[in-house]
Order: sequence, then C-alpha cells, then structure tokens
Amino acid sequence: MAVKDHEDRSRKLHFNAFIHGSGHHTAAWRQAGSTAGELLDVAYYQQLAQVAERGLFDAVFFADGHAAGDVENGPLWNLEPLTLLAALAGSTEKIGLICTISASFYQPFPTARMLASLDHISGGRVGWNVVTSMFDAEARNYGMPALPAHQQRYERAEEFIDVAQRLWDSWDVDAVVADPRGKYANTGKIRPILHDGKHFQVEGPLNVPPSPQGRPVLFQAGASSQGRDLAAKYAEGIYAVAYDLASARDYYGDVKHRILQAGRSPENVLIMPGLVTYIGSSRKAALAAQAEADSYLPVEQSLAQLGRYIQRDCSDWALDEQVPELAPASSFTGPAGRYATILRIVEAEKPTVRQLLGRLAAGGGHCTMVGTPEQIADGIEQWFLHGGADGFNLMPPLLPGSLEEFVDRVVPVLQRRGLFRTRYEGSTLREHLRPAA
Repeated sequence: MAVKDHEDRSRKLHFNAFIHGSGHHTAAWRQAGSTAGELLDVAYYQQLAQVAERGLFDAVFFADGHAAGDVENGPLWNLEPLTLLAALAGSTEKIGLICTISASFYQPFPTARMLASLDHISGGRVGWNVVTSMFDAEARNYGMPALPAHQQRYERAEEFIDVAQRLWDSWDVDAVVADPRGKYANTGKIRPILHDGKHFQVEGPLNVPPSPQGRPVLFQAGASSQGRDLAAKYAEGIYAVAYDLASARDYYGDVKHRILQAGRSPENVLIMPGLVTYIGSSRKAALAAQAEADSYLPVEQSLAQLGRYIQRDCSDWALDEQVPELAPASSFTGPAGRYATILRIVEAEKPTVRQLLGRLAAGGGHCTMVGTPEQIADGIEQWFLHGGADGFNLMPPLLPGSLEEFVDRVVPVLQRRGLFRTRYEGSTLREHLRPAA
C-alpha cells in the first residue's frame, strides 16, 4: 500500500509517555538533581502520570524486563509495572495505563485476569504491550537455558493472545444479574473456552466479569516480518523504531498494508514511533542541552550497550574513528528493529564511534528532534502529515524535566495548529485512540 500524504485535517495526533527510570538517556541518573533516589517511590510515577494527563496524552507506558541487567551502571527495572498501574489508576482520571507483559514467560489465564481486574480498577484505561522478550538472561529466571527460537516465540505469542481474548469474551456483557432474590450471574451467558493448543491448555471461563473495555487495548512493537504480522493481526497501537521520515514511511506503509491484508481497518490501528526531544529557546540552546546530557555518558558503559544492540564486542573500538563495518541485517539474529536503525544511522551519518554512542544515548536510535518548541512541532507535523506516524511514543531523555517541557511548550503549539486535542472526549483508553467519527 503506497503511503499518501494525509490531507484530512480532522485527524489528531496521539501521544503516549514512555516512562523509564530517571529518563531514557542512559546517563540521566548521573546528572545533578536527578530522580535516581525516587525510583522506588510511587509518588514519583504518580506525578509523572499527572503531568502526562495534563498534556492530554493517550497513555503512560511502562516497559518491563526480567533480568537485573548491569545495575552497577544504572537502574534498569524497578517497580513491577502491573502493580504500579494499580497505584496510578487511583491518582489519575482519564489517561490510559499501558505496560509490557511477556508472552514468553507469563500464562494467559493470570494475565487475562490481572488485566481485566486493572481495567475495572481504572474504569477502562488499561493496555497491554505484548512482547516475546529479548535476552537469554531473562529466560534463565524462568527455568529455561535460553530463549526459544524466534519462530517459536511468535507462535507462542499468537496463541497466548488468542487465548487471552477468548477468556475476556467468555462472559457476555449482561451475564451478571445480581438479583438478590435469584441468582448473581446467568451461567448460560458464561462459557468455558476449552482451549487445547500447542503451548497452552486452558479450560476457562475467566473468573472476572467483563471489564469496561471488554478487552484491554493491545499494543505491539513488531520489527521483524513475524512481529509486523502479529501486530497487524491483533494490535490497536504499534510502537515503532524509526530513525528518519524515510524509514518511518517504509515501516508505516508496510504495516498498514499488512493490517489491510489481515482484514482489519488500517485507520483503526495507530503507528507510534519513539520520539526523543531536546527543547530550548533556540536550536543552539537545545543542542547545548543535548550536549550537557551526553557529557555525563561513561564510555565503557556506552560501548557495552552498543555491543548488546549489535551482539558484538565493541570494547576495543577506537572512539574517534569511524564505526567498523557491521554485518548486514539479513544475517543478524538479534532484535531486528534497533539493529536496522543503527545500520541506517551509520550509513546516513558516517559517524565516529563516539558520535554513534551519543546518538544512541537516549532512545537507542529512535527519532530525535532538537530545537525550539516550534521546530519540534514542525518535525512532528511533517511525520504526521506525510505518512510517517499517527502519533508518537514520547521518550523523555530526562525526567521529569523533558516531559514537562514537552507538555508545557510543544503541546500548546500543536493545539494551536489544530493537530492535537484540547480536551479528552472519552473516558477509556480505546476511546482516546479511536479516530473521531
């Protein structure tokens, strides 16, 4: 499907706030005044969610991992996100609440139960980012020597989603009667699912009545061909990695075509690339803010991070020489999306190793916009109107400052241009995501 410029000015942008530690810059926790000491304090996350809600974002999003990682060089995972979402539900009113749950490690029944419960608690604001996980260290915490092969992980994920959806559908919306003189529920409207599959055996039905959204909203971040197909079949929102508008358009067009081929409406599935922003009163000031953040970056840690991304030892690479030749994407067996982005950066910018490390320091190669609020809005508008994005998964490099700057300085510009909502029109996450009729 060819990507066409979007002339429909009734379309509105969508934003999720991707909350991660002290910020997505790997040295965010090292900077003066950082929030590193607050990462186990629920009030910190409540305040960030409230800032995003003030900015009328669709949702806050929390990724997750299942291994401690290199904790010496910075915080990676802290509070378990499903637990955290319950706390955020009580401290916000409208904003959606999304977290990652791995189909490689969890089971469908408890996952469906927890998400349905959170959807009740939040009044219909919960979303599930489906992942298949990335690292063997995570698998070893679940009794596996290594992750299963890519094909097997995606087969399991598809079956996992299918079972979860059937569990959510196992109660009719009017199954609960609550007649004090009769019965609580009409069992004729509650059905077992009797699933006997390759990866799961689940009798059902779910033991939670239908939640406000019926099914929590599904997000997915598909980069490989299998990932894109899974997203096209099930997702209502898709997180993407795109370095520039050209790569964003390629991804957008391909996935929208796959959605159509899956028998779904492409207009009802939002594609949201990651976006890192540095905002200043001038471009020079914004560049200075970016350089200040990068100045805290420890070289050894950064080389190790690059090595994880490209699955290669980079520890002896000369910082001020060009990046050594990398293997083609066709022979790379790790996470495909970010690797393709790194290849694109190297091809387009011909950076030194030091320059590449700085480029990857926040967001790992996602789109980075640096400039005034108006310049940031210009870039967002260009991607939105020219087939690159339906919105963005904002990845603030420093928290809370970068999120506050975006909400207070960029959002008003987009609103004045008619590109972003000025109020919430619905109360559930799905209502935030659906385009206006």
